[in-house]
This record gives sequence, C-alpha cells and structure tokens, in this order.
Amino acid sequence: MSDKLHGVTTFVQVVESGSFALAAERMNLTRSAVGKVIARLESRLGVRLLHRTTRSQSLTEDGQTYYDRCVRALAELDAAEADLESGRREPRGRLRVSVPIAFGHLCVAPVLLRLASRHPQLQIDISFSDRAVDLVEEGFDLAIRIGELRDSVSLAARRLGMQYSSIGAAPSYVARHGLPARPEELDGHAGIAYSRAGASSPWQVRDIDGQVRQVHIQRQVSLDDVQAIAAAAIEGFGLAWLPSWLLSRYEKTGELVVVMNSCGMLPQDIHAVWPQTRYLPLKTRRAIDALVAEIPGMIAG
Repeated sequence: MSDKLHGVTTFVQVVESGSFALAAERMNLTRSAVGKVIARLESRLGVRLLHRTTRSQSLTEDGQTYYDRCVRALAELDAAEADLESGRREPRGRLRVSVPIAFGHLCVAPVLLRLASRHPQLQIDISFSDRAVDLVEEGFDLAIRIGELRDSVSLAARRLGMQYSSIGAAPSYVARHGLPARPEELDGHAGIAYSRAGASSPWQVRDIDGQVRQVHIQRQVSLDDVQAIAAAAIEGFGLAWLPSWLLSRYEKTGELVVVMNSCGMLPQDIHAVWPQTRYLPLKTRRAIDALVAEIPGMIAG
C-alpha cells in the first residue's frame, strides 16, 4: 500500500510540476528515480499515463482520468490529517515561507524562529526574496506580501498591518543640501532609487492639500534592497525612501534623519498569504497567528 501511495504522490507531483526535473527537485529525488516510479506505476496499471517527449509532457486520456481520481483521494487524506491535527496542540513538519528580504530578515524571521524554539518538531524553511513567488508552483506554504495582492483570487490572506514609509537622509547630506520642508522642495534633490529588473517607480507623495504628486529626483544609485538603500543614504548618496520601521532604527543611532515623515507617504498593506485550501495545516495556522500577534508592534511608528 505504501508503494502505491508513493507512486500516486509522485505522479501527481509530476503532473502539477509540469516536468520530471522540477518534480524531482521538489521531492528531493533524482530525475531518474522519478522516472522509474512513473514507469512502475504505468506497468502496474497497464496503461500509459503520460505522453513524453524530450521537451514536453502531457496527460493521456487514461492519465487525466487517473489524475483526477488521485487528486480527490489525496485531498481526502489531507482532510483526514487535518482532522487529526485539529486535536493536536503541537505543530510539526516542514513550513516553507517566502518573505521580502529586509522585512523578512528584521521582522518575520525573528517571529518564526521564536515559534520554532517553542515547537521542536516544527521545521522552518525561509526563502528571502522581493520577488512575488508562485506559492503553488514553487511549493511554499506561506508568503508575506507588501502592497497590492495581485493574485488574491487563488490565495487566502490575513492582514498583518500597514507599512508606512518616510524619506530620510544622512545628517551630512542635509548639512550640504538643506532640509526640504514641502514635497515640491524634493524636486532636484539626489535620491537613491529602488529598482527591480532595471526599472524603478517614481516617488509619489501627498502635498499639503492631500493631492498625490510625483517627485523628480536625481538618481545616481539604484538598488533592489531597502537595507542597501539605507546604507547608501548613510554614506551621503542622497535621499532614501524607506519603510518607517527601518528608518527609525537608523534615526535612533543618528545615522539618518527624517526628511519627510509618513504623513506625506502612501502606505501599503502587509499580508500573510497562502494557497486556498479547505483545511489549513496546524503548522501554517500557528505561524500566521504568531505573525498577527507580533508584527503590528514591530512596525508601529
């Protein structure tokens, strides 16, 4: 029975991954091992499940029928495990989480590490990237998103708080170039751009009447990590648009000063997101609860 189940889960993973190589990576197996499992499964069933070429694969008619049944059967097993988990108090297993780089390092990781220290059977696997990962395609249980949820139809979400931003600069920069008092005075100042894939977004601030206007800064340096932007600002390269929770750390040390506070900035929602599922595993639920309890206090002010 265990061999049958192994063959089923491997088959479903191959179909959903789209390739033997990606399925093997997700299951920590070699490509040849995955191929042998599928071959044994097809031999046992007496049918071909997949059309395979060197460049693509697709389900046969029998394969599609079998896949649909397998998915339903695995869903029933997941439901049974969820029912058992609901009676447990101890989360266990591997929890894969995708987090933004700076926010992940300074806010999310400490929360999850504290959770892991309380639950020795829980294995935390954190990936740091500002890229919006495909949770299902890449096998993540949970992700943290800052800003608009573009794929919210396929995801469940829970709001963790609001990220406010401020503009900061090194005291040495302010001494040389002055302290802008109004949004329009930001124009022409040197600034450090946040850039991804070679593209950067304009700064948008609210003026005294509440109108949103774009700020035109001179950009000598572009970086794709807000901690690196803070470091460049400390070196005097110009104004830096930073999350207020991050800028406040450097303000306390005197390395940066606030040029324009969060009242003039456009805030962004922070969410924990996970694939839509009828049964949320205990490990994921406990992680979400921990983040909801701790993150708001970490980003306040």
